[in-house]
Amino acid sequence: MKRYRMLIEYEGTRYVGWQVQREGLSIQGLLQEALERVTGEAGPVVAAGRTDAGVHALGQVASFHSTTRLPPEVLLRALNANLAADIRVLKLEEAPADFHPRYTASGKRYVYLIQNQTQPSVFAGRWAWTVSCPLDVTAMQTAFEALVGRHDFSAFRGAGCGARNPVRNVTRILVERPDFCEVMGLPLTASLVRITVEADAFLRHMVRNLVGFGVEVGRGRLNPSEASRILQGRDRRENRAPTAPAQGLFLVRVFYPAPVFQDHPKVSL
Repeated sequence: MKRYRMLIEYEGTRYVGWQVQREGLSIQGLLQEALERVTGEAGPVVAAGRTDAGVHALGQVASFHSTTRLPPEVLLRALNANLAADIRVLKLEEAPADFHPRYTASGKRYVYLIQNQTQPSVFAGRWAWTVSCPLDVTAMQTAFEALVGRHDFSAFRGAGCGARNPVRNVTRILVERPDFCEVMGLPLTASLVRITVEADAFLRHMVRNLVGFGVEVGRGRLNPSEASRILQGRDRRENRAPTAPAQGLFLVRVFYPAPVFQDHPKVSL
């Protein structure tokens, strides 16, 4: 039996998230069904991260085992022929026996988009959080600088998080107003704020809670200096900032110590 790994993109609007749930469509469930139809084998598809309901991915990595004799390029085409149009396997290849999409990963990059204008675009609203009041991106960046590094991120941890250790190493948080942004191959003309977050791993809702805090700073409701106090408090209840909605969040890249999918598609997000 061989191990395979896949690079996947999906538009998460109509899904309950990556993981199979008791009710609702999941990315994992549809991939497993497609694999069973193509190979005749039932088995789990394991991902690098369990994205939540409504969250999108441009570079999700997942793996599965199979005894299929189909070449990887044929298997990829067959899977895509059996998947919905909003899920796409971009690349598929054999992987080493010790490869695990989650435990082998050295880090992840998420991007969050905010549509910052008084007249929101109906198209951008599908992939961005609409915040109509002006945002001070300089103040937001200043606040986030205090959160870069290895810290206990309990104050930015969502309810129901199963992680035993809340310590994470955030290597980068960058707030920008991009001149151009392309999502799922479509250019967005809205006035956007883009927040890029990279870390070795993430707690549940961590990025969305970071973004919610950043927006409160950008609106002037919180001082950038509040970041250190909230972080050191280690209590989500003391962090009054809202959790940013799911539709603006994208899993863009999963990093590994050894190169994986070296020709990873470039994204303008």
